Amino acid sequence: MSQSHTGRRRPFTAPNSAKGNSKRHRDALRLQQHSTGHRSVHDIRVGLSTSSVYPMTVRECFDVAGRLGYDGVEVMITNNEETQDPELMRLLSRSSGLPVMAIHAPTLLFLPRVMHRDHWEKLRLTAQLAKDVGAETVVLHPPFRWQGDYARRFVPGVREIAQEIGVALAVENMYPWRAGIREVLVYSPDWDNTHQDYDDVTFDFSHASTAGVNALDAARTLFPRLRHVHLTDGSGSLTDEHLVPGRGRMPVAETLQYLARHDWSGDVVVEVNTRFVRKRSTRDVMLAESLAFARTHLGLDAG
Repeated sequence: MSQSHTGRRRPFTAPNSAKGNSKRHRDALRLQQHSTGHRSVHDIRVGLSTSSVYPMTVRECFDVAGRLGYDGVEVMITNNEETQDPELMRLLSRSSGLPVMAIHAPTLLFLPRVMHRDHWEKLRLTAQLAKDVGAETVVLHPPFRWQGDYARRFVPGVREIAQEIGVALAVENMYPWRAGIREVLVYSPDWDNTHQDYDDVTFDFSHASTAGVNALDAARTLFPRLRHVHLTDGSGSLTDEHLVPGRGRMPVAETLQYLARHDWSGDVVVEVNTRFVRKRSTRDVMLAESLAFARTHLGLDAG
């Protein structure tokens, strides 16, 4: 469903196929055999996203990540000043021994003016922040199709900024919005990053679940450009759930095992929704379970 360059107007909606696709993918996976006995020759790091502890602060995320044994932290930029403070991030990294593995750009719909009103300048500032704190990767969403030049020039523009600043800009898979029996195609060039000319990509299991995507097939297709994985899960519903991995219906275990067997060299970051959890002890259980899941299926517990 990539954008056409022939001058034809791209449709705004498409048939809603997510539910049927999800069931077909699950049925196919039941026939496959998988093993956790493989480990990549590369050191795959497992980090914790600040979005997994929201509305807790960046400081608290470093504390949680350190207590639970994570390898690093991904900071999602929001209107909270801590998420934009390179000096604070460097201090927390030094004191905890945990690196800032990635910076998530403020490209969400509800963050239009965070850092800068101009989308290109926002992306450039994010990339510079990542470089300043030692993060090699910026995670970003594709633009909305109404965002003018930013949407029209997104693919080459992302490449230019990555080369200019010297960090990887890994574009994340998204999902179509739903309107009854139709899918609303709001992203440009597409919510699906498997057929776009990006140098680096991020794969999110919850987004794939919402889109009805076969996660294992997507990982195979993206593998040469797959730099970053958001570890979570989904039940196949129409909402972006960000469940603890293993609590949904996605082939998360099988996909991590595939990456390990094929000597993948990227980073995995846990991005689960804990914002409705009342007790921090319950949140810790969810995040510890997510870390254990990652280490098991990436073969990191095999020695």
